[in-house]
Amino acid sequence: MVPFKLTFASLTRIADLEEQPFEIQPLPRANWSTGDYVVGEVTATSRASMVELASGRMTEVTVGDYLVGALGIRAATLEAVGSWEEINSSHAMQAMTAAGIFGRITSSSTFIPQPIDLIYRGHAVRSGRKICMSDFVQSPTPCQLQCPVLLLIGTSMSSGKTTSARTIIRRLKKRDLCVVGAKLTGAGRYRDILAMSDAGADAIFDFVDAGLPSTVCDQSVYRDALGNLLGLIAAAKPDVLVAEAGASPLEPYNGNIAIKELGDWVRCTVLCASDPYAVVGVTKGFGFEPDFVSGVATSTSAGVEVIGKLAGCPALNLLDVQSHPELDQILQDRLGL
Repeated sequence: MVPFKLTFASLTRIADLEEQPFEIQPLPRANWSTGDYVVGEVTATSRASMVELASGRMTEVTVGDYLVGALGIRAATLEAVGSWEEINSSHAMQAMTAAGIFGRITSSSTFIPQPIDLIYRGHAVRSGRKICMSDFVQSPTPCQLQCPVLLLIGTSMSSGKTTSARTIIRRLKKRDLCVVGAKLTGAGRYRDILAMSDAGADAIFDFVDAGLPSTVCDQSVYRDALGNLLGLIAAAKPDVLVAEAGASPLEPYNGNIAIKELGDWVRCTVLCASDPYAVVGVTKGFGFEPDFVSGVATSTSAGVEVIGKLAGCPALNLLDVQSHPELDQILQDRLGL
């Protein structure tokens, strides 16, 4: 019997769980996998505990509510680390992101709110078969990406990638171009690509559309999902793709694979830095020179000056409208649009 109140986290946005009935059935641990849709009962919350819905809207849950999310893995440098594989026989787990990645947190920052505590109540099941994110992945019409790509990468999470992407998309839309926004790696949150849509992107996609709750997974699994995702993007026939590789390419989110798979289509690379010294860490560690640096590190002229001294990279504070003529020139030169 389905409980009185079910809250569907945003990882369910590709599924039909809110429209079509399903059963909640506990399954043996050996049958659990990444991307399985599962139901947890809320056992504890904090005042800041919020859930992101399939619409992108945030809502509160309370003890006794049933939350629908997906089993997954997270490895956030500034927030929380955990995995569904760490859930023990007690079946206690947490919502490791507001989007509903379920697992047991093994390490977390003291600077973030307490996560929502859950107890596993069962898998979402139909006709005796568990329901997975992969069940709802669209098979794109076979076509290859054939447009220039502007790629945003970061020195860490919360470095300003999405904010920079919004500004860049707005500048590109002023040229009357068809712009697709995408997030290729990270942990599933709908808000990031919704922000791209709000900025004017004609279509938005992320790895959730390819059936992954996060991109912390085997390289082979990620390559298959990325191929599907790029096919969906290509079918939208963009003039330009503004793509974000979440976190840093040095973290276990397969950002390095995304960059390699995009290959020569990447015509402009923007490094969003959390601080000026991180620019040196990523450029040296990953061995590349960005076309320019943006993000939190460029918030003041002092930060821009330090970036220039340490790394010799152009640095633009995209929130400052005085930087937009230079940005427009870079976009023209690199993308040829």
